[in-house]
Amino acid sequence: MEEEKTQITQMPRKLWNGALKMVKGDNTTQLIEQFTAEMTLVAEGLCEDQSKLRAETDRLITEKDRQIQKLESRVDLLENALEEERAQRDRELTENRNRMAALERLAAQSEKKEKKSGKRNIIKDLTILVAIAAGAWVIVTILQTVFK
Repeated sequence: MEEEKTQITQMPRKLWNGALKMVKGDNTTQLIEQFTAEMTLVAEGLCEDQSKLRAETDRLITEKDRQIQKLESRVDLLENALEEERAQRDRELTENRNRMAALERLAAQSEKKEKKSGKRNIIKDLTILVAIAAGAWVIVTILQTVFK
């Protein structure tokens, strides 16, 4: 009986071991080594791809930094040129305002001189007319006395 009990308990164990053998296979160690080798190859490929991507990213960052510096220097040059142009325009504007003020002063002085010389011309013309009228009166008076 005991033998039968042992046989009965061993049968499920044999069945279980057989099923495991079918699933696992006899060369489990070889399969594990093959899987490990393939995963190592995949990991090395991924590492290499990541290194290439990192190098490309660094190159692009460096290139973009150079472009940014170049643009910033151009912007600085343009800002300096703009400031110089503004300063030049302000100087020209100030110079033109000073010239305009000087011309206005000269125009005012010229206008005053014309008014004064206009008054003098009128006085001069009136003096001549009075002299002519006085001369005519003298002549008429002389002629009247002579022909009377």
